[in-house]
Amino acid sequence: MTGFLVVLGLLILVTFWLVSIYNQLVTLKGRYQNGFAQIEVQLKRRYDLIPNLVETAKGYLQHESKTLTAVTEARNAALAGLKAATAAPGNSQAMQQLAAAEQQLHGALQGLSVQIEAYPELKANENMLQLSEELTATENRVAFARQGFNDSVTAYNIYRNQFPNTLVANRFGHTTDASLLEIENPQEYRQAPKVSF
Repeated sequence: MTGFLVVLGLLILVTFWLVSIYNQLVTLKGRYQNGFAQIEVQLKRRYDLIPNLVETAKGYLQHESKTLTAVTEARNAALAGLKAATAAPGNSQAMQQLAAAEQQLHGALQGLSVQIEAYPELKANENMLQLSEELTATENRVAFARQGFNDSVTAYNIYRNQFPNTLVANRFGHTTDASLLEIENPQEYRQAPKVSF
């Protein structure tokens, strides 16, 4: 009878241990999915601001329709990338698609910014100033949300890959690492800032 109780006790301990690992995996996955939801909110906010920016600039940049079209097309591509990533946060392919679309949008917005610099009256336009300020604030929120998401993904991946957690993870559907969302423009980081006095 004592042997039976010892075996039963060990089975109960192993069961609690397995359940604890599984629950921690689910918790960590939920955290990074929530982190991506925060990114989604901020990106949607930015995507909603871009048409207003283009509309405001249209009157001044009549000869720059190619730039405005590029911004609109890049915004639509980024929105499609966001929808794909929202369906599978942490999925490597979805994160790469979103990052590529975001880089394309970033480039298009930089092109628009260059065009705006050539029109002082547009730069001074109250709507343009407000939209630019809102876009800048949104960019900061996106960066902050992305950092939180990437931190959550890293915590999930570390926990999932630890032994013996990896055995439980693979057995119960947590078979791959989640992917970070890395949106970078390498050209910006390679150039030293120019300072003039």
